[in-house]
Amino acid sequence: MKYSEAFIPTLKEEPKEAELASHALTLRAGLIRKIASGVYAFLPAGTKVLQKIEQIIREEMNRAGAIELLLPVMQPSDLWERSGRWDEYGAELFRLKDRNGRSFCLGPTHEEIMTHLAYLDIKSYKDLPLNLYQIQVKFRDEIRPRYGLLRAREFVMKDAYSFCESEEDLDGIYRKMYEAYSRIIKRVGLRFKAVEADTGLIGGKSSHEFLVLAGDGEETLVYCPDCGYSANMDMACFRTSKDSTAAGETAADIEEISTPGVTDIESLSKFLKVKKSRIAKTMLLNDKDGKVYAFMVTGDRSLNLIKAEKYVGTGLRLYEGSDTKFEIGYIGPVGPGSDIEIYADNPLKAVQSIITGANKKDLHLKNVNLERDVNIKAYGDFSYPAAGDLCEKCGCGLKIEKGIEVGHIFKLGKKYSEKMDAKYLDRDGKLKPFVMGCYGIGVTRMMSAVIEQLHDGKGIVWPPSIAPYLVSLIVTTSKSDEMSEIGEKIYQELVNSGIEVLYDDRRISAGIKFKDSDLLGLPLRLIIGRKFLEKKLIEVQLRKNGEMFELPLDEIIKFIKDFRSKNIEK
Repeated sequence: MKYSEAFIPTLKEEPKEAELASHALTLRAGLIRKIASGVYAFLPAGTKVLQKIEQIIREEMNRAGAIELLLPVMQPSDLWERSGRWDEYGAELFRLKDRNGRSFCLGPTHEEIMTHLAYLDIKSYKDLPLNLYQIQVKFRDEIRPRYGLLRAREFVMKDAYSFCESEEDLDGIYRKMYEAYSRIIKRVGLRFKAVEADTGLIGGKSSHEFLVLAGDGEETLVYCPDCGYSANMDMACFRTSKDSTAAGETAADIEEISTPGVTDIESLSKFLKVKKSRIAKTMLLNDKDGKVYAFMVTGDRSLNLIKAEKYVGTGLRLYEGSDTKFEIGYIGPVGPGSDIEIYADNPLKAVQSIITGANKKDLHLKNVNLERDVNIKAYGDFSYPAAGDLCEKCGCGLKIEKGIEVGHIFKLGKKYSEKMDAKYLDRDGKLKPFVMGCYGIGVTRMMSAVIEQLHDGKGIVWPPSIAPYLVSLIVTTSKSDEMSEIGEKIYQELVNSGIEVLYDDRRISAGIKFKDSDLLGLPLRLIIGRKFLEKKLIEVQLRKNGEMFELPLDEIIKFIKDFRSKNIEK
């Protein structure tokens, strides 16, 4: 492609709305343009990147035995009502009505439609196991679209759905999808971790997220560099080191202490001149029936609501009652009443003496001993890991890093098939619900994740596997007719050899060409300049590390093909 004939509108200035490097660079490099909040047009270079990501995904899904189809974007509300998600999904679901008043939604995911197809057309165990996938646009009405393609309202995604007879068959397909996703991300050229994750609104028994490591990522992952354990922050298990608890002297008698106007842990720690780990936070939560639960964590930790919900087996939210025995800002576990179940985080087991709220305004209690003074229903893992915590499996120090979720796989079990009456005839002639799994990977998110992990101060650093073009060809003195003719000849030789090349034939300064080339980030740069006229040598520069060397014209084609074969895995 010649630059003069391409449509690559680069921007010199940093976009004001861009919060992350990936957002800024997708705009500046002419990959996308904003149409509305969270809605983007993909320009030609961006479209080429998406197509290459899709092709890698397609190849690996086919290799894993999945079968491609295409489902409708518009989904009738009755299918979502049968699954229970029409109301559960909330305001993020785009809803619309047709001219006859029938309700539809724009699909953020396709469990309902795929399960309905199974109900219609999969009749027997002889048809199983089956794994079906599509690559399609999805919609989610984000409350605050941001980070460019990472949190958009319209995005491209590959989603797959498997149907099996048994949990064992599901485990087999799940492993294949785990391996396929790992291969996809490696082929794209990224460093990543696959971590245990919460199932969220999709539901099911278990799941794994695939997180691309990135300093400004929106997700937090926890992993052990020794044994390989990994999980996202919501699901991470850990144990504390001996010096990380609030353990102290043997507790004396409880004593009230005056703390006027001190209603948060930070202020209380400074007021009493004690570490946050010597203070216990008591959080009140309600379930849907109004039952009140109290969860305690040390002051240097935060309550993990997902873990708390899983432990008690019901949805929870922050306390919304008005019981006068609770004083907001001074809530504590001593004497709230026998009708309230109190749960304590594991690090509190070692505590002998701790400070808590007194359930009275402007007062706290010191010397509280949980075994002696509090009716603890159970201890459990109710907090997030922190720096210094240890791996629960091997005892080594955990690492905490940021990442970007690009894929998520789930073991759904029978959640959808039972609700939507999707059944098959088993080997004994009995109707049974399908055992299901679902597997999503973000195509547009992958593009942003690549840029977030692989960029420098000059621009994008594309991995060869998904770069819009492999080679940037620049003639430094294109105002010279002789040099333009040389550039044209070399360009045609590259094209005829099947090499993807962007030839900057614009009659502008070499400096602008180099800046645009750095910004777009193509893996190889070929420079035709003074040395070619003098010695017939072409300057070659690697975008990844800036390495430069010279090659004669008759070696260039072979070099590029060798580079391509070594750096683009099939």
